[in-house]
Formats: sequence, structure tokens, C-alpha cells
Amino acid sequence: MTTDLYCVMGHPVSHSRSPWIHARFAELTGQHLHYEKREIPLTHFDASVQAFIREGGLGCNITVPFKFEAAKIATHTSERGLLAQASNILTFRDGQILGDNTDGIGLVIDIERNTGLPLRGLRLLLIGAGGAAAGVLGPLLQAGPAHISVANRTLHKATELVARHLPLATQQKTELVAHTLHGLGDPFDVVINATATSLSGAAVPVAARVLKPGALAYDMMYGPGAQGFMDWARAHGAVPRDGLGMLVEQAAEAFLIWRGVRPPSAQVLAELHKVIQG
Repeated sequence: MTTDLYCVMGHPVSHSRSPWIHARFAELTGQHLHYEKREIPLTHFDASVQAFIREGGLGCNITVPFKFEAAKIATHTSERGLLAQASNILTFRDGQILGDNTDGIGLVIDIERNTGLPLRGLRLLLIGAGGAAAGVLGPLLQAGPAHISVANRTLHKATELVARHLPLATQQKTELVAHTLHGLGDPFDVVINATATSLSGAAVPVAARVLKPGALAYDMMYGPGAQGFMDWARAHGAVPRDGLGMLVEQAAEAFLIWRGVRPPSAQVLAELHKVIQG
């Protein structure tokens, strides 16, 4: 019996839990596949994808910093991928490269189902306007919050991201605005860090006044890198959460696309927490 080949591509990627997650998904659903990490040189993304296809690879997850490049090399892209202009999943089929983005639905499922917090009617702050933020803004809007502020170091990137999503925001009756990191006013119910500050160990890029008492403070990174943001959130009266649940839920969506079966993501997330805690 042949074993189908998948991978995660990124730079860095050594910290990734994706191989463990997909191996467990496969075990629980009776699928036969091999999933590995591939750390890609910053200037060799396209060539690395083509090499993987020649090896017989059927799909890959894309992480920092290649999500925009992944969207550009796709020959066909899903509606949510087109809106994001960033892809975190590529599928290789019949000579085509199919781009999609499961980050946003993974984030929304983790917040709404795994933490039990419905987003409808809430005020959200999304910090960052890069590939991570672009991938989640559409699904966040579809969850029906009253307001989303997108704050970024450079205002024009936030403005561009907001402009692309304004038709959806209008349809959802959600107020959507762009800010600089220091131009934020009233506090928020949910604050989501979609910047790479956690990877680099940099300081939290916004002031603590953005947090309502008891706000959910969510870092899309996970593991030791997210600890600084989570400590900051806890110290200022917020409820911290890292992106491990989002990682599992976006992976479950990718697995469904690739294999046609939805794995038991809640069970795998619980097991992964135990693995990490030792």
C-alpha cells in the first residue's frame, strides 16, 4: 500500500507540531500518509514546492513567511484564499496547484468552540496586517462581531487589508477600521496578536489599555514564543490563550480538504496539550 506524502514548509519550521498532529489525525481516521517538516531557504520557495511535487507530494501546509508567495504560485485559489491573498495550504492535483486558507476558520473554531466565546456582537482588535492577519480577517468578519480594528506598525498595510474586506464587513454589518499601533482608543473584548513579535521575542506591540477587564488575549503563535504575550495579558487582567488550538483546527480543515474526512480535532488538541506538558 502506498503512503501519501505531505509536509509543512516554512522558515523557521523546526518548532512545528504539524507532523505530530497529522500523524494522529491519520491514525484516528485510518488514513495512510507521511507528513514531514521542510525548512525552506527564504529565496527558494517556488523551487522547493516544485521539487516536492516531483517527489510525489500531494499537499503542504505553508507557514511564516511564505503565505503570500504560496498564494502567488497557486493556479486555482478558493474564495477565502482570494480574499486573504495568502495561502496556508497547497494541494497538488492533476498538474494544478490549488491554494486555500484555513487559518481563519481554525482561529474562529478555537475561540468559539474550544473557549466557548461567541464573537457575535463583540469588539475585536487584530494586531498586524501581514499574511497571518490577512488569513483570519475574513472568517472573523463572518463570525459577526460588532467592530474589528486592524492595527499595524505601518498604517497603509492595515488600510489596504481593511479596504479589501470592506464589502464583507458591510454585508456583516461589522464596523471595520484601520489604525496604527498607537492610535487605538476604547478597549476590546478580544485582542488577537497576528504579528511575528512572539517569534522574535520582541515586546508586545500595543499598550495594555486595549484590554477590557477579562478580555480574551490570543496569540496566534504557540509554545515558548507566545509566553511573553500571554504573561503580559495575564498581568493586565486578561485571559491569555496561545495559538495551539488554532494550529490543530486549521490542520483539521486542511486534512478534510486533502483526505475527505474530518478528524476529531478536539480529541487531538487535548492529547497534544498532554504531550507538551509532559
